[in-house]
Amino acid sequence: MSAPAVLVMAKAPHPGRVKTRLHPLLTPRRCAALQAELIRRTTALATGCELRTHLAYDPPEARTELRALVPAGVRLLPQDGSHLGRRLATAVRDVFAHGSGPLLVVGTDAPTLTPWHLEEAHAALAGDADVVLGPALDGGYYLIGMRRPHLGLFGIDPELWGGARVLAATLDLAGRHRLRVRLLPRLRDLDTPEDAAALLADPGLPAGVAALLRPTEAP
Repeated sequence: MSAPAVLVMAKAPHPGRVKTRLHPLLTPRRCAALQAELIRRTTALATGCELRTHLAYDPPEARTELRALVPAGVRLLPQDGSHLGRRLATAVRDVFAHGSGPLLVVGTDAPTLTPWHLEEAHAALAGDADVVLGPALDGGYYLIGMRRPHLGLFGIDPELWGGARVLAATLDLAGRHRLRVRLLPRLRDLDTPEDAAALLADPGLPAGVAALLRPTEAP
């Protein structure tokens, strides 16, 4: 099996539009700085593993801004769709059209994601798994990998995206399609002040992210 591609889904780091659930802890400007750091870290993680890396970004006019945040060689494509499920399906279809699988899709919200998680996902797909999922503690997932473009896995009820039933609904769809699923260890997404507090106590949290989660430090 060839080396997998990685698709990173991300919003541009615009104050007031990203990490808004952290506003009780951080200012909008600092949330934007945190989002920029998470984008840099996630794309660098993928390229550091020598994986073909794509960044699907929103809004479409942020291309130049995001180009400056990511390593050379990362392919940029604008997100397209009225909700996350459609945006995921469109981006996955696009990436598969540019090369064979497998494909690992990640967000930027899991700052303790490591090369090991990507390697384990690839190993699962190189084995007997059709799909691999990295469960998040909030009921979503931080990674979905697939050998082929199983776009039906993104067809859950649009109202479920961002909620606690995303993983369960995705597993249900995988079962209906008779796909063999492998689960990775759970990780915590960074969405709320409670997540920030828990992650600051985690020795695996990258220093650059930790610094931005401490509101007494500039900016």
